Amino acid sequence: TADARLAKKRTRKWTTPTVGEDPASIRRSAPVTLRDVAIRAGVSTSAVSRAFTPGASVSAQKRTAVEKAAAELGYSPSVLASALTTGRTQMIGLVSNNFHNPVFLEVFDQFTRGLQDRGLRPLLVNLSGEMALEDAVLMLRRYSVDGVILASSTLPSEYAAKFLGVGLPVVHCFGRWSPSPEVNIVGINNRAAGRLAAETLLAHGYRRIAFLGGPENATSTQDRMAGFLDVAKAQGGVTVTTSFATAYSFDAGRSEMQRLLSAGPPAEAYFCGDDVLSIGALSALADAG
Repeated sequence: TADARLAKKRTRKWTTPTVGEDPASIRRSAPVTLRDVAIRAGVSTSAVSRAFTPGASVSAQKRTAVEKAAAELGYSPSVLASALTTGRTQMIGLVSNNFHNPVFLEVFDQFTRGLQDRGLRPLLVNLSGEMALEDAVLMLRRYSVDGVILASSTLPSEYAAKFLGVGLPVVHCFGRWSPSPEVNIVGINNRAAGRLAAETLLAHGYRRIAFLGGPENATSTQDRMAGFLDVAKAQGGVTVTTSFATAYSFDAGRSEMQRLLSAGPPAEAYFCGDDVLSIGALSALADAG
C-alpha cells in the first residue's frame, strides 16, 4: 500500500561504502565525509585530517592522494569540526561603535579582507545601539573567537580590559596607549596631527583659528586638540577657540557649526576632528552664505 511504501522510505538506511568501493556510486542523503575521502585515498581518517591541518605531519604522497580524492568527491573540510579538535575557531571579533561613520566602511572593508586573506573570519559586533559591554563579551565567548579587534577612539579602555579579562587577546585600533590595560594599540600620533594642523593654518596667515572636535571624551579628540593648542598658544597674536560635536558624523558637525555661527562671528579657519565632521561644518557654512 501507499502507507507501507512511505514507511519503508522513512526507515531506509543509506549504505556506507566499504574499502575499495567508490563512495560517489552510493546513493546518499548526507554530504561527503572525511571517512569517504579516506576510503577513496586509501589512507586513514587521521591522515586526511592531518592533510587539511596546516603544519601537521603527513607525507607528500599521502597529502597528494588525499587532495586528489577530496577534489573527486567534492569534499571540503568542516571548520567547525576542526575547531573541536584544535580548540581554535579562526574567528576574530571586530567590535566598534562607529558603524554610522562612512569613513569606517573603508576601515571595515580593510579589516575584513585582511582577516579573510589570512584564513580568518570576522564576527562583527555593533555597539552603536543599546548593546551593553557584558552582552558583547557574552557573544564573543559564545562564538569562541580567537581574539578581538576593538576599532574605536570613543569607547573607554574598560572595554579592552574586559575582553582581556576573559582571556581574549585584544588589539585596540584608534585608541591611546596606556600602561593599563596591556593591549596592543594601532593608530596614529594624534597629538602630532593636531600640531601639524595648527602649523599649517598659521603658515597661511590665519590668526583667529578654532578646533572643532568630535566627542569630548574621545581620546582622538583630546590628543588632536592638545597638539593644536600646543602650537596655537605658543604664537603671539593668535586667538584660538575650541568646541565639540556630539559624534563623529555629518549631522553632528553641521549642528555644531550652526551653533557656533549663531553665537557670534566665526573663526577665520577651523581644524575639524575628522573628514565627516568637516563636511557637515562646510554644509552649515554654505547654507549661512
